[in-house]
Amino acid sequence: MISANNISLSFGKRVLFDEVNISFTKGNCYGVIGANGAGKSTFLKILSGEIEPNKGNIFISPGERLAVLKQNQFEFDEQTVLNTVLMGHKKMWDVMHKKDAIYTDPEATEADYMRAGDLEAEFGEMGGYTAESDAATFLNELGVKEEYQQSLMKDIPSNLKLRVLLAQALFGNPDILLLDEPTNGLDIETISWLENFLADYENIVLVVSHDRHFLDAVCTHVADVDRGKIKTFSGNYTFWYESSQLMARQVTDKNKKTEEKRQALIDFIARFSANASKSRQATSRKKALEKLTIEDIEPSNRRYPGIIFQPLRDVGNQILNVENLSASVEGRKLFEKVNFSINKNDKIAILSKDPLAVTHFFEIINGNSKANGGKFEWGTTITKAYLPVENNEFFEDGMTLLEWLRQYVPPNVTDADEPFLRGFLGKMLFSGDDIMKKTNVLSGGEKVRCMISRMMLQNPNLVVLDQPTNHLDLESIQSFNEGCQNFPGIVMLTSHDHTFLQTVANRIIELTPKGIIDRLMTFDEYLEDKRVKELRAEMYGQAVMA
Repeated sequence: MISANNISLSFGKRVLFDEVNISFTKGNCYGVIGANGAGKSTFLKILSGEIEPNKGNIFISPGERLAVLKQNQFEFDEQTVLNTVLMGHKKMWDVMHKKDAIYTDPEATEADYMRAGDLEAEFGEMGGYTAESDAATFLNELGVKEEYQQSLMKDIPSNLKLRVLLAQALFGNPDILLLDEPTNGLDIETISWLENFLADYENIVLVVSHDRHFLDAVCTHVADVDRGKIKTFSGNYTFWYESSQLMARQVTDKNKKTEEKRQALIDFIARFSANASKSRQATSRKKALEKLTIEDIEPSNRRYPGIIFQPLRDVGNQILNVENLSASVEGRKLFEKVNFSINKNDKIAILSKDPLAVTHFFEIINGNSKANGGKFEWGTTITKAYLPVENNEFFEDGMTLLEWLRQYVPPNVTDADEPFLRGFLGKMLFSGDDIMKKTNVLSGGEKVRCMISRMMLQNPNLVVLDQPTNHLDLESIQSFNEGCQNFPGIVMLTSHDHTFLQTVANRIIELTPKGIIDRLMTFDEYLEDKRVKELRAEMYGQAVMA
């Protein structure tokens, strides 16, 4: 068990935590959620001892080992990849070096060798004799192949460093595992492996993530960080979100009788409890939900932005035709033989094993880059809005938010006064004096919310979204997701967010160096389709999604 007892932490006048008391127990995985800046990552650092609270203490059951997903990619630059993973079990690493130091000491005494014998026994009890093969297995499963495992950390690609640090945290079966954004930099296959690993994990896990599908797959509980307090709720993220929304509606519904409200909540709990039995976290989650009472459900205090795209006109029959498009960067082939047309009601997920391929494709069709070959043509009825993955160039002038948004008012809008612009900024939770903020001091999440305000202002009938969930909190992601589901126009998007792709896209197009795969199906269907797996293996020249 690990518990926080009377924890308080302030930075100046800002109170982050106020007398927090909470315990986490074995066999459960807790998804730590909260708005950006609420203190999710800080709380994990308090639990690990990296940050000292102003008041209170952390208790860990005696003899239990805590492991943390490190965030500093350069901390182990002078270590080999394999040794970096082994160092995740600090006690075993120290014992290994102590016994090895005795064996290499020419002046070692008989007492020293007796001590080495004791260390050998301790080393064996900790699994030391299979440690290197266990570490290598973790690395292979996380996509760090054998050719890299004896290399120094400073000499391997940066995307692999994240995977090595994840293997380090998982290594040695820690009793308590703290993971801050563990899916960053992972592909679909590796995220799926991690989901299965954590779903079967029998110890304590606390995880911070903006990936709702991941939270749903691994969590038995949600730990909600809000207004200086932390509360735990049974169930995964979707259960927490839908139950809190249902309770909020019940509170404001004056016409429904109390007994009807109560029965609706009971039915809701029963439905989720039944569904939970199908998940890998079945036993603990199902038991937790069955013990729930309606008193355990509370309306959320969260503020959700209003992301609503309202087209001024319907799309015509001609939307976008792409013919034989190809692109390379510095001799690296991104895609070729890209041929497709968009149809009415299409919501298309554009995928690739190379994220740069999709970004470059979006830049080409939005007129910001040139293709190596081929052509594309937009229909005359199309009004498009584009959310690029990189947006810093839009925010360099240091304008106020009001001035910044005003420059994007469409020519056909003649009454774009301050209240009009405030309305669009207000939907993205910029209120009061927020509109006088300078754009060059905005956070990453604030910049994305500004870009979404700009998109809504354009009244598009087609939106192009490159990694739309980057920098956003769960509340903004949820609203963006629902906005795209309800949008009557065309959506083209790429995202690391599984739930976003699954709930929005009805067509999948994958760009490869040898052509495209184009299927009218959902994202989950695409991942499981046998023929798609065969085609991907052919296109990439290797087995994928096995």
